[in-house]
Amino acid sequence: MPPRVTVVIATYNWSTVLPYSIASVLAQTFTDFELLVVGDGCTDDSESVVRAIGDPRVRWINIARTGHQFGPNNEGLRQARGEFIAYLGHDDLWLPHRLQTGVAALDAGADLAHSLLLLVPPEGDPVLSAPTLTPPPSAVMHRRAMTEALGGWRNFRELTVTPELNLWQRALAAGFTFQFVPRLTGVKFSAAARRNVYGERPSHEQAAWLARIRAEPEFEALELAKIAIRSYRFPSFASRLWTLLTTPARWPAFIWRRGGAS
Repeated sequence: MPPRVTVVIATYNWSTVLPYSIASVLAQTFTDFELLVVGDGCTDDSESVVRAIGDPRVRWINIARTGHQFGPNNEGLRQARGEFIAYLGHDDLWLPHRLQTGVAALDAGADLAHSLLLLVPPEGDPVLSAPTLTPPPSAVMHRRAMTEALGGWRNFRELTVTPELNLWQRALAAGFTFQFVPRLTGVKFSAAARRNVYGERPSHEQAAWLARIRAEPEFEALELAKIAIRSYRFPSFASRLWTLLTTPARWPAFIWRRGGAS
């Protein structure tokens, strides 16, 4: 029997973070999945790191260099056996309920389900990803049939918006249904905001946050409470955020404002 979910991790020459992102997948409460770690022309020890995991659900794939996750994501889609597709950034982490909540939303009829991520800056307090804007891929799960109908991810060199925004816009334009799941399901670390990460290949942040996720059963509630307390100092912002979170009809309009579909 094929797995219900295919998880795709696109990666490039940053093997030190892979044990942590992969561990967060293997810790999921929903276990009927396969995990494809797809290298974008990796030349480091990523393959040996992935193969050392020793879990039959985890598979290593390496493709010719494309310079963006659109290439590995499309190869993941090509080799996927699951009915549903979920993406995880190679330096990001999931909370244990991430797949369970996504599968529930798709089983209820949605074509694409997206949730909240905790965005961790190099300095300062974490913030929540905005459900009204383009969701980061680590927060998205969709039916494989959706990307089969749309033709998958497009090359960033041919677009005026990011490949993920382009894909979500095309999905909306084609009539696929989106469902926001109001749960915190992951932790995201922006590589673009961190200097020379592909040179230094640090993993201390992933190690520390994964340790917290494992040690704190109420991690989700605690982090949301911290954000709520900080937002209380800015009541107008908190009010606007709550309005957007609870008004799904407004989300497509916000997505379209980010740029036209290509």
